[in-house]
Order: sequence, then structure tokens, then C-alpha cells
Amino acid sequence: QVQLVESGGGLVQPGGSLRLSCAASGSGFSGNVMAWYRQAPGKERELVAKITSRGYINYKDYVDSVKGRFTISRDNAKNTLTLLMTNLKPEDTAVYYCNKATGPYYTWGQGTQVTVSS
Repeated sequence: QVQLVESGGGLVQPGGSLRLSCAASGSGFSGNVMAWYRQAPGKERELVAKITSRGYINYKDYVDSVKGRFTISRDNAKNTLTLLMTNLKPEDTAVYYCNKATGPYYTWGQGTQVTVSS
């Protein structure tokens, strides 16, 4: 079973940047479409970015609200998933999680808190 540990969150001012990391232990990471999700207080968890892995070509997709600002990447050799977030907005405030893009999901990690505020 893969275990997921997210890190890199914090408090940042509007317009700032953060880089989130997800470390996956166990086997199977490289063969799955992976994604970053976020959950704001009182809201449902939403998928914000996903990335496939077909050999050396990674196909990426983003929810409209983050297109042009967020970049997802992965390193299958290191079992890591990264989300570079730029031009952050207060509405990006949420707990961010990584997991497979579709079920059955790995056990969810604790996530990493991102707060965008002046």
C-alpha cells in the first residue's frame, strides 16, 4: 500500500508562490495518473491538477481556476509529485492533498495547509 506525505505549505501573501511536494512510499506510484486536490473550509475536496505518465511524456490537466498559475510535475524515479503554485490568490487557501486521479484511492495523507493572506 502506498503512503503519501504532503509538505511545503505555509502562509504567503497574495501574488506569492509556493512549491508543494508529495512523497509516496511503496510500489505502484509510477503507473498511476496522479493528482493534487484541495479542500477549503466548508467545501468539498476538488481536484486541481493531474498528470499522467506515459514513458517520457507527461500529460497534464488543470481546473480552470488555476490554469496558467499552477504547474504539476512528477519524478517517478523518486516517487514524488510536485505542485508549483504562483500568483497565489486568497481563494487558493485550502489544505492540499495528493492522491490518484481516480479511485480506488490510496489512503489520504494529512495534507499541507496553504494560506494566502495579507
